[in-house]
Amino acid sequence: MSSPLTELEPRYLWQNFDAIRRIPRPSKHEEKIAEHAVSWAKGHGYEVVRDRVGNLVIKVPATPGHEGAPTVILQGHMDMVCEKNSDVEHDFMKDPIQVTVEGDWVTAVGTTLGADNGVGVAAGMAIAEDPDAVHGPLELLLTVDEETGLTGAMQLDGSLLAGRTMLNLDTEEDGSVYIGCAGGADSVAEFPLARRKALLGSIPVQVAIKGLRGGHSGIDIDQNRGNAVKLAARVLLTAIGDGIELDLVSLDGGSKHNAIPREAFAVCRVPENSFANLEKVAQRCLGDFQKEFGAVEPNLELTLTKLDDSEDRQRPLNSHARDRLLYAIDGIPHGVLAMSREVPGLVETSNNLAVVKTEDASAVVTTSHRSSVMPALFRVQEQIRSICVLGGATVEVHDAYPGWKPNPDSPIVKRTVGVFERLFGKTPEVKAVHAGLECGLLLEKVPDLDVVSIGPELRHPHSPDEKVQISSVQRFYEVIKGVLAELA
Repeated sequence: MSSPLTELEPRYLWQNFDAIRRIPRPSKHEEKIAEHAVSWAKGHGYEVVRDRVGNLVIKVPATPGHEGAPTVILQGHMDMVCEKNSDVEHDFMKDPIQVTVEGDWVTAVGTTLGADNGVGVAAGMAIAEDPDAVHGPLELLLTVDEETGLTGAMQLDGSLLAGRTMLNLDTEEDGSVYIGCAGGADSVAEFPLARRKALLGSIPVQVAIKGLRGGHSGIDIDQNRGNAVKLAARVLLTAIGDGIELDLVSLDGGSKHNAIPREAFAVCRVPENSFANLEKVAQRCLGDFQKEFGAVEPNLELTLTKLDDSEDRQRPLNSHARDRLLYAIDGIPHGVLAMSREVPGLVETSNNLAVVKTEDASAVVTTSHRSSVMPALFRVQEQIRSICVLGGATVEVHDAYPGWKPNPDSPIVKRTVGVFERLFGKTPEVKAVHAGLECGLLLEKVPDLDVVSIGPELRHPHSPDEKVQISSVQRFYEVIKGVLAELA
């Protein structure tokens, strides 16, 4: 019989996701951070509790004279997206991030920085240590596994929290106060691959797309950046359409469900006397891509490289398997699908064709969908499934999480806006974000929670171009201190 999970309708899967949520397993770097946080907390005499999935709650006493103030939760997540450029040697489990300062910005060398959400975790810990900070009792809630599906928040034991007011410290825009976010889900399609022997006289060639900006699949999805996987598929389909006898051995691109693919690499075989024609196709495609993306993708590269022949490159897909995979990738939508009808300028629904990975007998294609309207999210899931099923794939839908419905009349939102106005003499933008925050899930665990989300200026999260603005971190920190002082 088929697996019951693969047979579930996306709508049914959403309605019953409590029964199938996976137990998150904190990564090694999360465990290191958790060990450090626990050691730090115990060194200060703070009480520490940890639930069964690894989430931490550190209880910080009130500053003297403010013990009767309401408990406030400061929340961030301990994991990061580990992305690096293909030419960078870096083991995220062992090597420290190589940090550099460029003017008013902190960035990393060839890898993600981890400011998402290290800066939020650090801010909470700094408040606890700051002798000038005035606050009531605090609970530092440090969650696990946010980046791979928010499953730490999904599995949180809400009984560990006494606070009913929460500052989520995980948004990425200076001068903005966030009061809502999108929900999301992933779809994973597996395409069966039949292979055959390589044609005599053919040579292996790598088609590489590199140099794209990538970025966060929610926050940056409206920037119309290139998707390396889709561009690689377009090159191959153009070559086939021009009559080049092209066999596909593999197509691999992207690495994270929540990051726009920056690089993709296809290994194909063509008759040796067709290589010059393939070069012409590549040059034509590169010109088209440059016209299409212009200044948005100034470093886009499309290269062809002849490869040494080897046994694993002598078994290309048969033409039927090749076409089903490439047409599905070409047909899967990527980018903004709908704008909000209620909030001007807010992306409502989007899709990110995130990862393709070719194995010997199958190719796995992962897409991530986001929407602030849950029926629209289910519609995208169904559309992706239809496209992939037509290509002969089996499809699983998982990692669904709810959005966070905006409440402009929230007391903590009004308090935060007021503090910002007092400190900086201007009103912050109050908005929702087209990305997954843990707030909606935490409201499931603690339904009477009053929540707001703030953060410093963070650019290009989920990509090696990630950077955080130093001056904005100071402003972010001052707002936290100001809000806590007023609540105390």
